[in-house]
Amino acid sequence: QVQLVESGGGSVQAGGSLRLSCVASGRTLSRYRMAWFRQAPGKEREFVAVINRSGGGIYYTDSVKGRFTISRDNAGIAVYLQMNSLKPEDTAVYYCAASYLDSGTYYRLGIYDFWGQGTQVTVST
Repeated sequence: QVQLVESGGGSVQAGGSLRLSCVASGRTLSRYRMAWFRQAPGKEREFVAVINRSGGGIYYTDSVKGRFTISRDNAGIAVYLQMNSLKPEDTAVYYCAASYLDSGTYYRLGIYDFWGQGTQVTVST
């Protein structure tokens, strides 16, 4: 069992930046493809970004392209989501997720084996 822990959420004004981090309690993340999802109030959880084990295979949902950057450290300790030029519509709980599958469909929730508890991001006007 892998316990994922997100951090770095908070409240910012539109145009601001936040950096989210995700670590695994007592384990390395190097064997997993990692992704970020988000869930706004009253909406379904949606895919945001994904990165494969080697640091490639990076994809973003269209609404965050050019503003968000997903990365992972070489030691396999953490995965990050750098969020710039934040907009009110980015307000959501952000979750990191880990999958044993390193290729194929990346935007479906069902392929991810482990999830964190989420961190709140609130963007005000």
